[in-house]
Amino acid sequence: MFDELMRRGWPALAESDLDGWLARVSGGVTQRANSVASLAEPADVDAAVSAVERLYAEHGLPAVFQVGPTARPADLDARLAARGYEFGSPTVFEVAETAAVLARLPAHPVPVTLADEPDESWMDLWWRVDGRGGADARAVARAILTGGPARYAAVDGPHGALAVARLALVGEWGGLYCLAVHPAARRRGLGTAVTRALLADAAPAGVSRCWLQVRAENAAALALYEAAGFTPAARYHYRTSPPPRDS
Repeated sequence: MFDELMRRGWPALAESDLDGWLARVSGGVTQRANSVASLAEPADVDAAVSAVERLYAEHGLPAVFQVGPTARPADLDARLAARGYEFGSPTVFEVAETAAVLARLPAHPVPVTLADEPDESWMDLWWRVDGRGGADARAVARAILTGGPARYAAVDGPHGALAVARLALVGEWGGLYCLAVHPAARRRGLGTAVTRALLADAAPAGVSRCWLQVRAENAAALALYEAAGFTPAARYHYRTSPPPRDS
């Protein structure tokens, strides 16, 4: 379940089926959109890994696998580790009932703007807080964001957005992404305001459940989301191919 939610909530620009593995490529922008989802077990695992490595090398990227409880084969993580793939970005996938989250999040009087696409002010803040790279990378990121149905929330200030968030729409599910607050506007409840606005907007349209992803080492965020009604449903991490050896 969570594989498909993440795939549709953060869609890659291109996908290739490699004998049951889904290799996603998006110009190297974000691990989610540039990694392999190992959805089924290939007939020859070693040959499939080599095919993955060739595919990503053609795009000038390292081979990256997203490894969670549904990874196939079940010993994929050990196989990749034996090939020298590096462990990184342990992440918790959390879920909640939309109504339960709304009941726990306090209302905020600040006006929140909602839209079907991110405007430049929205992008400016999110990229400032969470972006990596220049104009080309930002353009790829925008294509990922708008690759599937979503809603965008912003608290606007006199010189641009002060807080933003995105809710990916996947049937009855809503995926919370891209929560960012301007450094000068933190600790004012603006992150809660945009989150609540998105869920309150989506609930009447049938979004009864929601999810988010948070880094496993971020204890403060985990505690915050637990207080908001989210509970862990799965964990995953990435394995990245080692850099090529000097000849």
